Amino acid sequence: MVASQHREHHNIHRLNWLRAAVLGANDGIVSVASLVLGVAAGQADAQTVLLAGVAGLVAGALSMAAGEYVSVSSQADTERADLALESRELASHPSAEHAELTQIYIERGLDAELADRVAEQLMRHDALEAHARDEIGLSDNTMARPLQAALASAAAFAAGAALPVGIALIVPRSATIAAVALSVLLGLTVLGTLAARAGGASVVTSVARVVFWGALAMALTTAAGGLFGVTV
Repeated sequence: MVASQHREHHNIHRLNWLRAAVLGANDGIVSVASLVLGVAAGQADAQTVLLAGVAGLVAGALSMAAGEYVSVSSQADTERADLALESRELASHPSAEHAELTQIYIERGLDAELADRVAEQLMRHDALEAHARDEIGLSDNTMARPLQAALASAAAFAAGAALPVGIALIVPRSATIAAVALSVLLGLTVLGTLAARAGGASVVTSVARVVFWGALAMALTTAAGGLFGVTV
């Protein structure tokens, strides 16, 4: 009765989209905010600052989608190749594959007899799944999903980038740098908190990480804009 009521909540099933979404949102906030701050620090007018932000949002979202799709597709290609190889090995050398799986379970702590029985039963149920999981390390939770990663990353980038662009749109030109910097630091705090909650990680560590690197990027870009900017 106790066992039937026991439930554990794990977060590994969120790994694919969570990684892409956090990366996209963080990159959207930091890169576009840094772009806006750098241009603003160079004494550009309000229209130029806003144009730079919008261009950064569009280009960045498309770039993130393309980059995620290409990189995760490469991972998916490798996974498919490994599964195809394993399928051929199972068809041509089933006894050797059974022995290989048995040895894996022995190394994990089972005695030889039990490991042999476990390998036999799992291979009878779904040999390819058993080898994919226990020999290669692939499962439904970790399989690459290129389209999901691309869409999550692009949408998250656009949502993150909308924060500094929106602030630059509504505040006076004289307040752009301070308003964008403060709003972005707040946005990064919220992002770090949400990412930690979704992944079951430490909120303090997550927030400190994204805020530190975001603040550093904005500070350096603002300094570069002020150093090389030209009054227009």
